[in-house]
Amino acid sequence: MTGKGKTPAKCSSSGRKQTEQKSAKRTDSHTPTQTKSTTWTPATAQGKTCGRGGRAKSPVQKVTSNPPAGSGKGARSKGQSPIRPAGGAERPRAKSPPPPSKPHIQRGSSKDDDLSRGLQKTLGQLTIRRDARSKAAKIKNEVVEKIKTHLERSRNFKDIETLPTGSYFENLKISNPDEFDVMFTTCVERVDVQPFGSDGAYYSVKFKRHPQKHVLDDFLTKDDVLCASSMMKQFRSEVKTAIKDIQIEGNLKMEPRKPKCPAVTLTLTVDKKEISIDIVLGIEVKGTWPLCAKDGMNIEKWLSKKVKRELKYKPYYLVPKHEGSANKEEDGVLAKDVWRISFSHVEKYIMKNHGKEKTCCEEKGPKCCRKQCLKLLKHLLSELKAKHETELSKFCSYHAKTTLLHACTERTEDSEWKLSDLHDCFQLLLQDFVACLRQRQLPNFFIPTHNLLGSVSAESCKKLADYIEHQRNNRFPIFQK
Repeated sequence: MTGKGKTPAKCSSSGRKQTEQKSAKRTDSHTPTQTKSTTWTPATAQGKTCGRGGRAKSPVQKVTSNPPAGSGKGARSKGQSPIRPAGGAERPRAKSPPPPSKPHIQRGSSKDDDLSRGLQKTLGQLTIRRDARSKAAKIKNEVVEKIKTHLERSRNFKDIETLPTGSYFENLKISNPDEFDVMFTTCVERVDVQPFGSDGAYYSVKFKRHPQKHVLDDFLTKDDVLCASSMMKQFRSEVKTAIKDIQIEGNLKMEPRKPKCPAVTLTLTVDKKEISIDIVLGIEVKGTWPLCAKDGMNIEKWLSKKVKRELKYKPYYLVPKHEGSANKEEDGVLAKDVWRISFSHVEKYIMKNHGKEKTCCEEKGPKCCRKQCLKLLKHLLSELKAKHETELSKFCSYHAKTTLLHACTERTEDSEWKLSDLHDCFQLLLQDFVACLRQRQLPNFFIPTHNLLGSVSAESCKKLADYIEHQRNNRFPIFQK
C-alpha cells in the first residue's frame, strides 16, 4: 500500500502475487463443497425424483439425506435426523455393508435411453396374447363353475359363492395366463372374531347366539369355535370328488397339499401347456374391520378420504392359514384352527382404480406406469427366485405388490408415475423394496403391525437385496437372457 492520497505508478511483482492469492481465496469461498451426483441414491434418502415429478419418500422410513462419509467439506453436518420408522419411534440404524459402487449415469444420457428401451422391450415380452388369455380363461371358468355346482349340492357348502382374485383379474399377470386364483366363500353372521397372536393378521372365529342348525355345524368345537383345519379338510375332499366328474379337454388333477397353504391347487395340461388354478376357501365377515386395520390403507392423499370410507364399508375375508407350529395354543384355540385376514377384493379395486385422477389410464386419458413397474418387479423377483431357488423360496409376488401400494401412498400424483418416466419410477420402486429388505420390515398394507418379512430370515433378505443391487448396477442382465 502507498501513502494516503498517493497512487502507485506501478505494482511490484510481490504485490501482484498477494492480490492474486486473495482473489483465489474469494473465488474458493463461493465454490460448492459438493457436486450433486446423478446416480441413483438409496431409498433411505429424501429428495428422490421420479422423472420430472416431485419428491419421493420410502414407504417405510423418512431420512434426512447425508453426503457420504469422508467427503471433506461435504461430510455429514450436525443436527441431521437419524433414521426413523413410519410410526415415529427412533430406531437404531441397521448395520449393513455400504452399497456397491455404481457407474455415473447422467439423466437423459444415451445409456439411460438404452436402459429405458430395454425395460420397454422386457414389458413387451411379458405381455399375454389376447387369444391365449381368452382360451385359458374359458377353461378356468368351466372348471370353477362345475366345482361350484358340486359344492352347492353338498351338505356343508350349499351357500358357496365365488370371488375372482389375484393378478389375472387385476391385469397384472405376466408372461403366460397360466395361473388363476379364485376364492370360494361362505358368509358367516353374528360371529366373534378375536385376534390370535400379536401382529393382527390371524384370528379365531366363534359363533355368537348360534342357531340350532347351521351348514357349518360339523366344523364347530363345543365352544362354537369354527375350526379352519377341519373345514379345509372337508372342502378339499369335496373338490377332489368334483373334479372326478368334470369332462374337459386335457388332464385335470389335484396337486398334493402344501403345508400352511390355504389353497387347493388344480393343474390342467392342454396342448402341452399347464394351467394352474388355486381355489381358496374363505369366509365372508360383514361388519367393522378389526381394530388393527384402523391405521392401515393410508390412501387419503392418493385416492381420497371418500374412497377409503367406502372401501371400509366392504366386508373382509378370512382364509384357513396359520404361522408357526400348528399345535400352538392360545385361549383354548389351536394355531391350525385360526384364520388369516384377507383384503384381496379391496386390493383388486385399488389396482383397477389406481389413478388420483379418474381419467388415469383410461382410453383417452394420460397413461401412468404404476402397473408396468410392478410387472417388472414381479418379473425380476421371479427370475431371481428361479436362479437362487433355495435362498429366496420365502419371497412371493405379494411382497412386490405391497411395496408398490406403499409407494403409491408416498408418491400420490399421477405426474410422478408418467409412462415416459418408466425407467426412473422403476428405479425408485427398487430402492423402496431394497430399503425394506435391508431393514427386514415390510408392513402389511392393511394391517401395519403385521410385518410381511417377519417369517423371512435376515440372511435371505440381505441376499435378495444384494442380488437386486447387482442387477441395477449392471443394467439388468437377467432381463437380457
